[in-house]
Amino acid sequence: MLTNDFPLARRYPVADYKFAEYFEKKVLSKRPYLRKEWCIAVVEHPIRSERQGDSRHRFWAPVPEFGGRYLRVITLADKVTILNAFPDRGFNP
Repeated sequence: MLTNDFPLARRYPVADYKFAEYFEKKVLSKRPYLRKEWCIAVVEHPIRSERQGDSRHRFWAPVPEFGGRYLRVITLADKVTILNAFPDRGFNP
């Protein structure tokens, strides 16, 4: 359940983002607990972001609905197409 007291908590319209076929078929099947809304929230409100060498972008943020754990989200160069997402256990803010 999303709460109103955390910046990631507002509802993010999934329609504003694209999800790569890899994300839809592989990522969600390997990690069925992930929610698209979480991924969008991380992209829109990261505590850290950086460009990868292959022109993709990485974004990190804690997700309260995920026990406050950090989620890493990878997008394509457009920063709108979500390619991958996973809990990043080694992330240090």
